[in-house]
Amino acid sequence: MTRVIEWQKSSFSGGHDSANCVELAAVGGAVLLRESEEPASMLTLTRPGLAGLLRQVKAGGPGGGFGSPVRR
Repeated sequence: MTRVIEWQKSSFSGGHDSANCVELAAVGGAVLLRESEEPASMLTLTRPGLAGLLRQVKAGGPGGGFGSPVRR
């Protein structure tokens, strides 16, 4: 049986059908995070891990919204 993941878009995404969105989904004890333009690429985080990531972004830390992302 395939599990359906219910994604929730950020309220800062600029509209319900906008392609520039961050989406989150809770699966078991994990939180999945993806960018809507690349839905197959996602991060799997714990809830404390997501909280830490958000603190870093808000503080302007590594990758804190300044400059282009690093693609590997």
